[in-house]
Amino acid sequence: MKSFLLLPFMLSLYISVATAQLSTNSRWIVDGSGKRVKLACVNWPSHLEPMFAEGLSKQPVDVISKTITSLGFNCVRLTWATFMVTNNSFASLTIQQSFQALNLIESIGGIRANNPSFLNLTLIQAFQAVVSNLGDNNIMVILDNHISKPGWCCSSSDGNGFFGDKYFDPDVWIAGLTKMATMFNGVSNVVGMSLRNELRGAKQNVDDWYRNMQKGAQAVHAANPDVLVVLSGLSFDNDLSFLARKQVNLSYTGKHVFELHWYGFSDGQAWRTGNQNQVCGRIASSVMRRAGFLLDQGWPLLLSEWGLDFRGTNENDNRYFGCVLGALAEMDLDWVLWGLQGSYYLREGLYSPDETYGLLAWDWCKLRNQSILERIQAVQQPFRGPGFSDVSTYKILFHPLTGLCVVQKSLMEPLELGPCTESPAWIYTSENTLALKNSLFCLKAEGTGQPAKIGIICSDSKSKWQLISDSKMHLAANISGNANSVCLDVGDDGQRIVTNPCKCLSNDQNCDPKSQWFKLVDSTRSFASRRPFNLVPYWLGNWKVL
Repeated sequence: MKSFLLLPFMLSLYISVATAQLSTNSRWIVDGSGKRVKLACVNWPSHLEPMFAEGLSKQPVDVISKTITSLGFNCVRLTWATFMVTNNSFASLTIQQSFQALNLIESIGGIRANNPSFLNLTLIQAFQAVVSNLGDNNIMVILDNHISKPGWCCSSSDGNGFFGDKYFDPDVWIAGLTKMATMFNGVSNVVGMSLRNELRGAKQNVDDWYRNMQKGAQAVHAANPDVLVVLSGLSFDNDLSFLARKQVNLSYTGKHVFELHWYGFSDGQAWRTGNQNQVCGRIASSVMRRAGFLLDQGWPLLLSEWGLDFRGTNENDNRYFGCVLGALAEMDLDWVLWGLQGSYYLREGLYSPDETYGLLAWDWCKLRNQSILERIQAVQQPFRGPGFSDVSTYKILFHPLTGLCVVQKSLMEPLELGPCTESPAWIYTSENTLALKNSLFCLKAEGTGQPAKIGIICSDSKSKWQLISDSKMHLAANISGNANSVCLDVGDDGQRIVTNPCKCLSNDQNCDPKSQWFKLVDSTRSFASRRPFNLVPYWLGNWKVL
């Protein structure tokens, strides 16, 4: 039997998570000791017609769970359909009966080979067993009510979109939430329940949102006061802007989180047809207006679906990826990637179709695209928050195109890209210099095509760095005292940090600026007890350096 090849570079990112009650502290999710727990999750669908976690015909459940941890994820958003617990014709089915009714004979054989103990379990028992195995592997779970009638999600006219739709009776929905919350009361790795995925359709309105979402939240809390309650917005979970005018009114505090979705296709083909700097700036600003403002108001925000075509052939997604990755780092968001699954048992009438937005390949035995996964590893770990305040706030220079940061081991070596855990601490001063914390050194531009360097004279134009372009990810310096600027860039070797003429600042839709995209990210993690660059103190004139 094939098993997943664990990646050494990702094993180092494994996050040990105590399966204990979580709560919220302002915009942060925290554990019982008050320390931040960053949710770095992956979606694992279980809401389609078979109502069984995808992939269990191709891999043993424990192999899949161990794969999740080996890739640096600490939690799963496990989806479920309301009818699984409210419709007796579904609830009483065994896995074998469910698959036989759908003529999924080949999948039955795969389950018999890889997970034989599941075949005679009911749908609900099998769901519980998956949650239990995730817990055995120290993986937190958010139970996501994805849809009412099992099937692919989502369209505006599928009868599952909003309260009062054909399959979306609010009373049945609350009964389902209550049953699930009660069923998992006391299950320590179930840390949250998402009330409903992607509210949408012609009937959606703010008044019914408040009325029903507040009822749903209260029902979950009453049945299971230990779980976080996750509330989604309108318009396919793209819009929470109405909360700027009126917050939810709930009897409890410190337990609710808001969720947002953000895909490249959320904005049509804007990324492919527009200038990347302008599109990134416009859409990132829109995300802040629609949801990001909640962070400033002191509410946790979970980006519960984001992702891209892992084949790397979708230009719209490729352009979106750099922008969303920069935003994830800058806001230090909790997030859930879509998705784990390499394929489905059944989707929209197709048997065993491929999922190009899946981390895993069709056979669930290997990664679909290792390089894309490498790029997200930096945002799997917290940059700041309660319990991560070892030092005063500093900056790291994050490069979304690679998922790496600007590092330098010593003054004798060049600035280059490296793991963000090895980033020095930068301070962006009011004089627009990028200085190294607790030192006299700063970042300097030397000229077009020249390596950027660390210098000690920080008052000239070569040491002044402005955030320019609509994306706010170009760091530009003036090297000649006139309007001609150079921007921080990555050299032809893909590693050394250089400066080149700033590019893609205008309307050119074919220009690719991503090598010059650097995000200044706030961090308060300990950046090492060593002196910057492992230098020995020395004298420069009358100055003792370090």
